Amino acid sequence: MGRLALTGVALLTAAAALPPPAAADDRDRRPSGGGLSAVIRYTEHGIPHIVAKDYADLGFGTGWAQAADQVCVLADGFVTVRGERSRHFGPDAAPDGSLSSATKNLSSDLYFRGVRDAGTVENLLATPAPAGPSREVKELMRGWAAGYNAWLEQNRVTDPACRDADWVGPVTTLDVARRGFAVAVLGGQGRGIEGITAAQPPGRTAGLASAAPGAEDTAGAARELFAAENADMGSNAVAFSGKVTANGRGLLLGNPHYPWQGGRRFWQSQQTIPGELNVSGASLLGTSVVNIGFNDRVAWSHTVATGVPLNLHQLSLDPADPTVYLVDGKPERMTRRTVTVPVRSGDPVIRTQYWTRYGPVLTSLGASVPLPWSRTTAYALHDPNARNLRGSDTALAFGRARSTDDMAEGLRRTQGLPWVNTIAADSAGHSLFTQSQVLPRITDDLAQRCSTPLGRVTYPASGLAVLDGSRGECGLGKDAGAVQPGVFGPSRMPLLRDAAYAENSNDSAWLANADHPLTGYERVFGNVGTPRSLRTRGAVEDVAAMAGRGGLTVADLQRQQFANRVPAASLALDDIVRACRRLSADLSLSEACDVLDRWNGAADTGSRGALLFDRFWRALTASVPAPELWKVPFSAADPVATPNTLNTDAPPFAKALSGAVAELRAAGMALDAPLGQHQFVVRGGKRFPVHGGTEALGVWNKIEAGWNAAAGGYSEVVHGSSHVQAVGWDGGRCPVARTLLTYSQSSNPLSAHHRDQTELFTDERWVTSRFCERDIMRSPELEVVRVRERG
Repeated sequence: MGRLALTGVALLTAAAALPPPAAADDRDRRPSGGGLSAVIRYTEHGIPHIVAKDYADLGFGTGWAQAADQVCVLADGFVTVRGERSRHFGPDAAPDGSLSSATKNLSSDLYFRGVRDAGTVENLLATPAPAGPSREVKELMRGWAAGYNAWLEQNRVTDPACRDADWVGPVTTLDVARRGFAVAVLGGQGRGIEGITAAQPPGRTAGLASAAPGAEDTAGAARELFAAENADMGSNAVAFSGKVTANGRGLLLGNPHYPWQGGRRFWQSQQTIPGELNVSGASLLGTSVVNIGFNDRVAWSHTVATGVPLNLHQLSLDPADPTVYLVDGKPERMTRRTVTVPVRSGDPVIRTQYWTRYGPVLTSLGASVPLPWSRTTAYALHDPNARNLRGSDTALAFGRARSTDDMAEGLRRTQGLPWVNTIAADSAGHSLFTQSQVLPRITDDLAQRCSTPLGRVTYPASGLAVLDGSRGECGLGKDAGAVQPGVFGPSRMPLLRDAAYAENSNDSAWLANADHPLTGYERVFGNVGTPRSLRTRGAVEDVAAMAGRGGLTVADLQRQQFANRVPAASLALDDIVRACRRLSADLSLSEACDVLDRWNGAADTGSRGALLFDRFWRALTASVPAPELWKVPFSAADPVATPNTLNTDAPPFAKALSGAVAELRAAGMALDAPLGQHQFVVRGGKRFPVHGGTEALGVWNKIEAGWNAAAGGYSEVVHGSSHVQAVGWDGGRCPVARTLLTYSQSSNPLSAHHRDQTELFTDERWVTSRFCERDIMRSPELEVVRVRERG
């Protein structure tokens, strides 16, 4: 088997002419030609190490291997980006939310069919680099489609989720690119799909008074919409420089919080083109590159950033025609896009969408930000990532980087990240934090000059700018060095180099290092001098203490990941126990007081008292406004330690505590039950206890699960810790890396790799990465597969 693998690698290093790219045409659903092939070496837990002679073949091996593990989830996503959900699943069913905010298949299809009919992605593919994707990325996408198709042709689908389904079939390069486009606009057009597809001009009898939504209410709704604590994605990451490590080399701990089900899962692999690329890590499903990972010199992770990747333009309409808007007094007619969606067991739905020079007209943003279209006013959404298909080029630049300087240069050159920060470390001992994302070029000066009355409230509150679309002077312009108009150039991005630690937990860049706060960036990037989340506060406390101790190793990163400290308890538990003792006589709380007093303040599976505290804390924070929760208010001079001292005199305190006790008793749950007894997942009929805690508790190892007392508590994880990696270097040729994919590699319940890493996660065990050739070949579970297209 070892000789076979080495022979395969040798064959792949031989020079070979690239076949011409296959036509990217929806009508061509046949596997791409060209005789593409790759060698895949599988090691423990089904992790593939893909070796290929060029980018098209590497994409082929990646598409093949992803299909083997995730064919049903992938196929479902391709139905989405083709706008065919209503045809296969009915118009009123809901998508899984992985590729947009659409709540029904019909609105999803209306949007994605509109993208398809407009040729949006075709135009992006045709745009020359650097504004468009590189040749290498287009070859990866072409190869990925061919590999996916070849797997379907040569294998039988066994996953019950789509076995024998008529919606599983071949894909094209264009389908792969459309999926990448959907990911890029998740934070922009993807948030507004219901409002875009529902927007229709008012009738002639529509009143004039409803033109402007309430500014304060809209600002509050926008703040909630963009708040990290309400997101279905988040993350922690920290890079330590050589100043505080045991050997003077860098360290990186990445802990992204992503959905555990559906099309936004991560998938592990190693990608190798001998002499060109050798990178290991995790890819979002359907992508052909490693999005988060490491090589022999650098390691990086991402966290969801606070930058608001969209803005609104308030349009002044022609009184005679609400589909005509005025710019500097001159009329411009909206572009009509008439979209037809086939519907299962029904007539096709035909709907017209309205587009402007700024982007689509919409009547709401998310579920709670109303933007009514009246006879005098409408709103258009501007999303600069609708012109960005460069994310894979950024990931490829990271995979080929030899230092954090190379990574910063890759970001400067490609400018492809739509909604994330980057945290990185390298083998020479450097650390990096940067919020280099594609954002609308909203300077504070522009917002001051051009905000509408609504925008003057929403922009300071949330970073959402609402600009006067009737004035040409309020255009976004172009920064020096920016690869597309209307976005910030690289020099405007928050950046921190070579700090002892650089950390982010989805708050703004301000406290990436509490000793060296980052300031001076525009409000659209995030805020400065405001309260941080409990997760940020706990994370900064932890990593600053680690840096202070010094002598850090990969083992320290592993301990931090599963320390499961509950920052809310560190701040408030003593106060809670004292208040509980005062109340116990009247409310029969003595047992609860004892349980909380004995609790160790951690969210481990065996922690007794964690469940009671969790149910109490959720109820308390839901009923007490944040400013009233603490007696000592927030101070920008001490942002990590404040606010503090729980206000146990607040009337909801006693109700929340007694309510949590009553809730657990009514459900038959002991007040001191181990957390893992009531926070778990079931895989293959076996229950796996889950450690970690929710956003409200501030736990680094974030776990968000739906509460169902009848099912035993938190019986399924919705999102949280996903592809975790702890990476360092020891001076040898191989990185020192430990990884864990919490929900395992395959969504197929019949796969051997449907739950194996989930079992490791529940036991707080890790996978030792096999990066170097000798380690791959020594795997006791090595399986070598040569995959190729059939002639």
